[in-house]
Amino acid sequence: MKLHKESKGTITVATILFIILGALAIYFLKMWSLAILLPLLVVYSLVFWFFRVPDRDIQEHRENVVAPVDGKVVMIKEVEEDEFIKGKAIQVSIFMSPLNVHICRYPVSGKVIYKKYHPGKYLVAWHEKSSTENERTTVAVESLTNHKVVFRQIAGYVARRIVFYCNEGDEAKAGHEFGFIKFGSRMDVFLPLDTEIICKIGDITKGGLDVIARMKD
Repeated sequence: MKLHKESKGTITVATILFIILGALAIYFLKMWSLAILLPLLVVYSLVFWFFRVPDRDIQEHRENVVAPVDGKVVMIKEVEEDEFIKGKAIQVSIFMSPLNVHICRYPVSGKVIYKKYHPGKYLVAWHEKSSTENERTTVAVESLTNHKVVFRQIAGYVARRIVFYCNEGDEAKAGHEFGFIKFGSRMDVFLPLDTEIICKIGDITKGGLDVIARMKD
């Protein structure tokens, strides 16, 4: 199983803790140590599972908007996007549990024209206000269909580290990685009002593969 580059520090800490706690359990609990070792092994394995990198066949897209993350669609609504679009847009929000792949992908192809990191709170990721009050990043892409698409990584109650690798002027390729969020979070995508929304609330998405919307060329 291939692991994400963001796993190094977390897996190192998890390994040290596993060895120390395991050794203490064996030393003090003797024959009862399995009662501690087995749960520790499950948690230790979940850390590796969280940082897995699935092998996916990413296609080329022009009009399609692809799911930027693995997760569940929890919101589709018309909103005011005040940071970059400064007007009405359709917001599609996808929530990621700690068991989902947490690679963040470009939803559309085009050119990165804006990026910004915002410190903030750590409300639960499905809370509507988390989009504007939580720690988050905002990225905007001028799509191949000449639309401005904004998407936002949002930290949740557990997620405390967001990374994004893109810079203004970079080429964006739908389905390809631009960042990562650790341990449970959400991504919002803000689309033009005339976008055809294909997904619905409750849908389970696979990042980079599932088409969630289609923009007019």
